[in-house]
Amino acid sequence: MNASPPALDSADTDISAVSPSARPVNFLRAVLALGVGGFAIGTGEFVIMGLLPEVAKDIDVSIPQAGHVISAYALGVVIGAPVLAVLAAGWRRRALLIALMAVFAAGNFASAMAPGYMSLNLLRFATGLPHGTYFGVAALVAATLAPPGRRARAVGLVMLGLTGATLVGVPIAAWLGQLFGWRAAFVFVGLIALVAVALLRRDIPDLAPPAGASPWRELGALRRKQVWFTLGIGAIGFGGMFSVFSYIKPTLIEVAGLPLGGVPFVLALFGLGMVTGNLVGSRLADKSLMRTIGGLLVYAALVLAMFSFAAHHVVTAAINVFLIGTTVAIGPALQIRLMDVAGDAQTLAAALNHSAFNMANALGAWLGGVAIAAGLGWTSTGWVGALLALAGVGVFAWALTSARAGARADARPNDKVACEGSAG
Repeated sequence: MNASPPALDSADTDISAVSPSARPVNFLRAVLALGVGGFAIGTGEFVIMGLLPEVAKDIDVSIPQAGHVISAYALGVVIGAPVLAVLAAGWRRRALLIALMAVFAAGNFASAMAPGYMSLNLLRFATGLPHGTYFGVAALVAATLAPPGRRARAVGLVMLGLTGATLVGVPIAAWLGQLFGWRAAFVFVGLIALVAVALLRRDIPDLAPPAGASPWRELGALRRKQVWFTLGIGAIGFGGMFSVFSYIKPTLIEVAGLPLGGVPFVLALFGLGMVTGNLVGSRLADKSLMRTIGGLLVYAALVLAMFSFAAHHVVTAAINVFLIGTTVAIGPALQIRLMDVAGDAQTLAAALNHSAFNMANALGAWLGGVAIAAGLGWTSTGWVGALLALAGVGVFAWALTSARAGARADARPNDKVACEGSAG
């Protein structure tokens, strides 16, 4: 029995606003516009990690204190995704996407002018607020406009903006930050966001929200067990990637003996792995959604466990870092799964996916740090990551069991009616 509910049908969304004859052109241009917004957000989220020394020196704090701005942004994502998704449930899709991207642009410009530590943290928190809701709504719009049988690939193309940012946007922004100061990096991100606003206004159809959309209906997603199971898979099973990546630089230098100048090359391999995984994972999800989720969790556990051995040599470490990047393939699959199990609370469920990924970031980085602090060594992060991926497999199995039990319970009344009818 297939544990996943029927696929989200275009009739349940706002596809009626798009002319069928114009769909191919609109789809490609719309996905590009959505992807540019994702590119801006991805660049803004990750570039600060390479500029912490410059930030710390400029605002006169230690590097660990400067790292709090990363946590502030992540907290903004976690809080902003559900709050904005619920409050804006009745907004037309294009207007909402433009508003979210405009807030993100303003937040980056303001961050570039932050006078000190506290103001920078507050501004990074505010800048993170639209992150999750943007990606959630963008995924819904892409899935709505996609040709039949290509929903996951449409979502993957939107997410390609985020993963592509690690390969292209972040290096450019970091170079600008080192050349002109860290504030220039945020100005660069703000400018990309303004370009995205213009493209969204031009290329996204003016789609209406689902009929009867309201904050209360969106909150109904929180009453669905399968929504929580899917979020749990992301928050736990995806944390393994972050347990390794958060400490990748010192691990490569201290264990593999990689020269400092080689670190950007290996990090570029990680970004290439993310892009590859995103494209492949979305195609697999369109073919078999639940098998893709379960299979990718097992794959992640194996790849992360390999890191503990591969990290001792530069070549094997570089290859393994690329493979770890490909584990992001599970992202589009979980996004589609949330759409399928959320019923009529699509916006909130889709946005919560990115809250779950940011919780995975925090959980993986924290547990990896605990293992290192306990004296288990830099490579212990691989075992931590593998255990988190296996825990994700456990949540996935629990979700399947619960879905099957629910299906059997729903079938019993029908069986009883059939028996009574035959007896009569």
